[in-house]
Amino acid sequence: MDNEIMDLDQLASYLQRDARELHKLANRGHLPGMKVAGEWRFASAEIHYWLETQLPDYTDAQLTALETGANRGADDGQPLLASLLSEAAMAVPLAAGTKSSVLRELVTLAEQTWQVYDPVALLAAIQQREAQGSTALEGGVALPHPHRPLADTIQGEALIAYARTPRGIPFGAADGGLSDIFFLVCCRDRATHVRVLARLARLLLRPGFVDQLRAAETVHATHEALVQAERELTVA
Repeated sequence: MDNEIMDLDQLASYLQRDARELHKLANRGHLPGMKVAGEWRFASAEIHYWLETQLPDYTDAQLTALETGANRGADDGQPLLASLLSEAAMAVPLAAGTKSSVLRELVTLAEQTWQVYDPVALLAAIQQREAQGSTALEGGVALPHPHRPLADTIQGEALIAYARTPRGIPFGAADGGLSDIFFLVCCRDRATHVRVLARLARLLLRPGFVDQLRAAETVHATHEALVQAERELTVA
């Protein structure tokens, strides 16, 4: 649904939200859309950017519903992040001290999956998304990603790269805090992108999860912590 135009009911089904609630948000200018012949229409690209700005305020129940909606109504309970993040695409610690160097190094890590065919184009897409608004969250975590799915000349299968820097760096978080944990998310379709972001957001809500990531001193320990946390999340 990368270029899809949705009506109100389709959007409500996709976001797992009440259509009346979305209608009010659109009428008040809080939801991007346009009226065509008196009816609201929504461009998927605009909706997904809006959605990214809303995720930090979602509850676990809302995030779970969003995952299910993006997965066409199925709740398979299967690991998602663990299937996309390999130890080859991780660095603990990452020797980078600026936002630009972190982004470059994350792309280099992503190349280790053999799914990145044009790292220059991938980096440019990530930088373009950051120019629209920082992907840094409160709590020291950032989720950089391209604004839209990339062409198959740039990227193969979906992937995640991970890095933790020895100390926090300015990454543009709204609260002014520093970031030291970075998940690079590169998906080939918007539905998978939404599922990954929602799954990450659910994990970040879990007490102690971020502390576990910071306490892990090796790539393997970090990967094991993430795999275990996601397993507990999906069987809860």
